[in-house]
Amino acid sequence: MAETFDPWSPSFVADPYPAYAALRARGRAHWYEPTRQWLVPHHADVSALLRDRRLGRTYLHRFTHEEFGRTPPPPGHEPFHVLNDHGLLDLEAPDHTRIRRLVSKAFTPRTVERLVPTVRRLAAELVGDFVAQGGGDLLSAVAEPLPVAVIAEMLGVPEPDRALLRPWSADICGMYELNPPEETARRAVRASVEFSAYLRDLIAVRRESPGDDLISALIAAHDEGGDRLGEQEMISTCVLLLNAGHEATVNTTANGWRTLLRHPGQLEALRADPGLLPTAVEELMRYDTPLQLFERWVLDDIEVGGVAIPRGSEVALLFGSANRDPAAFDRPGELDLGRTDNPHVSLGAGIHYCLGAPLARLELASSFGELLRRAPKMRLAEEPEWKPGFVIRGLRELRVEV
Repeated sequence: MAETFDPWSPSFVADPYPAYAALRARGRAHWYEPTRQWLVPHHADVSALLRDRRLGRTYLHRFTHEEFGRTPPPPGHEPFHVLNDHGLLDLEAPDHTRIRRLVSKAFTPRTVERLVPTVRRLAAELVGDFVAQGGGDLLSAVAEPLPVAVIAEMLGVPEPDRALLRPWSADICGMYELNPPEETARRAVRASVEFSAYLRDLIAVRRESPGDDLISALIAAHDEGGDRLGEQEMISTCVLLLNAGHEATVNTTANGWRTLLRHPGQLEALRADPGLLPTAVEELMRYDTPLQLFERWVLDDIEVGGVAIPRGSEVALLFGSANRDPAAFDRPGELDLGRTDNPHVSLGAGIHYCLGAPLARLELASSFGELLRRAPKMRLAEEPEWKPGFVIRGLRELRVEV
């Protein structure tokens, strides 16, 4: 197993897909001792387990750490866990149901519709500046600033404060990697404290003076019984929207352009027919998804492919492998920007399906569309390197000439 699946190996991170094929050929569930998880590589199993209520992102709604056979996190990590554990991504029913219902009252389809002109304007400005400079690092010049600016605009974060958001998010997301070291935890705790304090102040301002922004809408959101979000729930929701809303978009943009530039025939077909853009975005998410692995706790005994996985275990659902499974996709190793039968799992499924999926698609279509139109001769200036992270897999930079 270690010879094929090694998430700390640079060569594996650069191209995990042969190892995934080997895992799929060997079976449906594999014990991986370094992380003490069950690896699940097949699309049908990943898709089913994302919807299976016998699994959860947390177990604390049913068990204590001790009852579940787990060691509580160190007390020094508490600020990170308070922030993380009150967000939608790491909650289960009934808390998840209540909070998602309230957040959905604020983060509506109309919210995304109102952002369309803003997203398109920001994409045009960023791409225009990038082209005027003759290219450079596409990741830092276009891929990163667009979703951060959109989330900041949506939350009502003042312009001078927006540079704080990306570093906070990067430090917090470091904790989602496998077996993160203590230094990563220290950075995540510091970012959690600082980001939470910043949002607490911003929420207080919006309570006194509501605006046309998502924080004001979250403050106002209530259900028929008058239930509202607590302050920590609002803080955790805002942080989740930033982290999930831009980490995925940043890396899908950079990974996607690396893929396109390595497939000139498909890129030319897309330039010739911009109508392919919606299916192209979905295919780029499938072909090289940034979120390679999604963890779930086993709350009640399950069985996968004849393998008994007991309560208290953790499963690692391999999104990258599921998206290349020949049982679910025709020619899964080929990039096909016109692919219409595309049940990729890059945005999750079940109750944890990505709340911001419409906004992510809008941002991706806007930036890809602008670059296709205004940089028709864009090419790689140098071969990019991958960052060491595997769970959220992305490039250090993507240097191109236009």
